[in-house]
Amino acid sequence: MSNHDLEAGAARADLCRLLAAYYYEPGPEFAEERLFDSMLGAATQVGPEYASLAQRVGDAFAGEDPQTLLVDYTRLFLGPVDAAAKPYGSVWLTGEATLMQPQSMAVLEFYREGGFDLSEDFRELPDHVAAELEFLYLTLFRENAARRADDLDGVAAALELRRRFLTDHLGAWVEPFTRAMESAARTDYYRRLALLTRRFVTAELRDCS
Repeated sequence: MSNHDLEAGAARADLCRLLAAYYYEPGPEFAEERLFDSMLGAATQVGPEYASLAQRVGDAFAGEDPQTLLVDYTRLFLGPVDAAAKPYGSVWLTGEATLMQPQSMAVLEFYREGGFDLSEDFRELPDHVAAELEFLYLTLFRENAARRADDLDGVAAALELRRRFLTDHLGAWVEPFTRAMESAARTDYYRRLALLTRRFVTAELRDCS
């Protein structure tokens, strides 16, 4: 594999990791830690479409009042009564609003298989979109590491784990979830984040199927 391909693989992993970060509560650290600059750099290496989408996400964040973003985040993902776009796979896979369904626990089997441990600080369910994106990042990172080491078995194992995970979990619910985000969001930031997330995850599903 060429260095260019390895760099593109690393950029895909970085983009996925950064997407996961944006599903946490928005705060000044997003700008202070230059997360959007990092995302744009990774997206540019992945391809021009992603670069354009990433630029629009960053611009929307910079142009919005922080309190407005926090209100939209709360309304979309937390409530107060019923979130407009619940960020849990089980909700979209079953069509039921109840949390802690079997799908919430089933995703833990993938995490165990991949050696992925949720942080003790993570206070969400295991099928939260941020956790699933972080696991997707892990499979991308491991595949790229295996390619650098010419470990064909490692490459195949990472690809197969990602294929099954996307088919059974994240890739199966990202479409309705992000469509709900786009429809309900009152800020361009969350509308654009939804589009970038959907384009990235569906491309990953297509590429490993």
